[in-house]
Amino acid sequence: MTNSAQLDQLCINTLRTLSVDAVQQAQSGHPGTPMDAAPTVYCLWQHFLRYDPQHPNWPNRDRFVLSSGHASMLLYSLLYLCEVQATNSSDEQTGGLAVTLDDIKRFRQAGSRCTGHPEHGWTTGVETTTGPLGQGVATSVGMAIAERWLAATYNRPDYDLFGHKVYALCGDGDMMEGVSSEAASLAGHLQLANLCWIYDDNHISIEGRTDITFTENVAVRFLSYGWNVVYVADANSLEQLARAYNTFLSTHDRPTLIIVQSHIGYGAPHKQDTKEAHGEPLGEEEVRLAKEFYGWNPDIQFHVPDGVQAYFKAQFGLRGTNLQAAWAHLFASYRTQYPDLAQQIDRMRHRELPEDWDSGLPVFATDAKGMATRDASGKVLNAIAEKMPWLLGGAADLSPSTKTQLDFEYAGDFQAPGELGDYRGRNIHYGVREHAMCAISNGLSLSNLRPYAASFLVFSDYARGALRLAAIMKIPVITIWTHDSISMGEDGPTHQPVEHLASLRAMPGMMVLRPADANEVVEAWRVIMPLKDRPVCLVLTRQALTTLDRTRYASAKGVARGAYVLADAPDQKPDVLLLSTGSEVALCIAAYEQMKLEGIKVRVVSMPSWDLFECQDRAYRDSVLPPQITARVAVEAASSLGWERYTGFEGSIIGLDNFGLSAPMKVVVQHFGFETSHVVAAVRKQLMRHKTGGLKS
Repeated sequence: MTNSAQLDQLCINTLRTLSVDAVQQAQSGHPGTPMDAAPTVYCLWQHFLRYDPQHPNWPNRDRFVLSSGHASMLLYSLLYLCEVQATNSSDEQTGGLAVTLDDIKRFRQAGSRCTGHPEHGWTTGVETTTGPLGQGVATSVGMAIAERWLAATYNRPDYDLFGHKVYALCGDGDMMEGVSSEAASLAGHLQLANLCWIYDDNHISIEGRTDITFTENVAVRFLSYGWNVVYVADANSLEQLARAYNTFLSTHDRPTLIIVQSHIGYGAPHKQDTKEAHGEPLGEEEVRLAKEFYGWNPDIQFHVPDGVQAYFKAQFGLRGTNLQAAWAHLFASYRTQYPDLAQQIDRMRHRELPEDWDSGLPVFATDAKGMATRDASGKVLNAIAEKMPWLLGGAADLSPSTKTQLDFEYAGDFQAPGELGDYRGRNIHYGVREHAMCAISNGLSLSNLRPYAASFLVFSDYARGALRLAAIMKIPVITIWTHDSISMGEDGPTHQPVEHLASLRAMPGMMVLRPADANEVVEAWRVIMPLKDRPVCLVLTRQALTTLDRTRYASAKGVARGAYVLADAPDQKPDVLLLSTGSEVALCIAAYEQMKLEGIKVRVVSMPSWDLFECQDRAYRDSVLPPQITARVAVEAASSLGWERYTGFEGSIIGLDNFGLSAPMKVVVQHFGFETSHVVAAVRKQLMRHKTGGLKS
């Protein structure tokens, strides 16, 4: 064996033993995949990955996504051995290593950078949070789309600023999840030749051998998607692995799937090919046997032999340092020749907006007939996108219904270059793939583009895994959900969302905005666009809503504070509060006007965003919802769950605690009591209880 081959094997076994020791010490985790996939990932990082450990957020770095998030110790071991530096999102070093040996020794313990599954934003070098299977590979498609778009938009002759590759390590579980199939199908259609999935085919899942559930021909499936498929028969052959990676690099018309045949827990003689090597520590005896198999001292834990880190630095590190330095020099020259384009790239990297991004936003005139908030949003979206070239996205086959098509000149469609469009296009057609759409949007955002994704609110159910990860990662993905209530009418209960607002509001870090008219939509977008550290759900109507007269009622700028007094008693001392969001605000205004004629003192509060309202100081919140006024009615065509926070247990909630009805819109609305007379009756009942002592003020 040559000296380099010996060093290769030493590095691979160090990756294995660090992973095994960390899992054993934590008494928690998955040692099997780090053991069997170590050669696969080592070959990629040491010999192919374009990545500078000194600048791990370098824009043109290759991306490595560990979709098999349970194998997190493999990634942490690599980050440590490669001496990847800890940096912030601006690629500024914050001091020290991204992962230290102490972090590895404290795997899965509080405060360690080595969490149970990789967490983006917590550990430098983790490109995306993974763990829920299928999410990593689906997100990697977004990263690949981002590279194609960046290259097509910003590269110029002699200035290839963008040309990086996206690699994702996945396993049997990823291949079983539906979101992976959605994403792979779209990636094949788009001919994303910069995308490589590495399938660690070890035939094991938590319940045992995969042949109890999973016997399809994965290769044929991916060939049907339009992928190139490459086999590696021996996961421990660096020669075969290198040949597979070179095949990917020489393929220019389609994504590549590399199927690597491996044995889980390789080197754990008694637990080889068993589920125990996958889902729990090996045990002290098996750890000793594994180390002896590798030629390791079984009595030493967390051992890093001399020469291992130096060997990574001499190949992986030196290659990345040289490539990053060359890129920085190229970008400096590009900045001189194309200053406007360079400024756009700078703004993207720092999640900044163009200076005049909101200069062309519409102002909607008072109109009793009004317009659907989806229509108003479409106008605002196009106005912003014209000023912000890196705002792009699409819908799950519903852009005509969600009004999310960018229709200004040169917006274009993102497609493989041809008669349908090219990679410069800003309209992404996702097909009926809600879950992949949102995971792909996460990948676009992690590449510093500003993506939006759209569908009907009821179909947010299909995307929840990706939505939740966006919230965990604190990335500013914009999701637009239309057809937001029972006013869908004839489509019936299957398409009429009920519990969805409550569900999205319950998600930590997810901002939910449900504007009441066209001008609240404008102000909602003013809130959305400056966001840097949280995703948002913009919830919109299909049906037309009155555009309120803002000379009679409060300015829509109150949206920025989440809730505001829209209409008030003449003396600003109301006896009852009417609280509402979205389409039901106009209903509350109609009730307010009727009761005003009767001398009943009512305050109408528009509450488009509970999240924003809760961020306000106590003085403001009390000014909008005075604690001493306990006669309260909330009106929303959705589940009543959560409204008791604002109405109190004695207040009234006009909501939905059942599924919808298939009938014309007016019939459905009347059936569920969303009528002026019903709101007025609820207010009267609150006031009566108050006067008779049933409520305290």
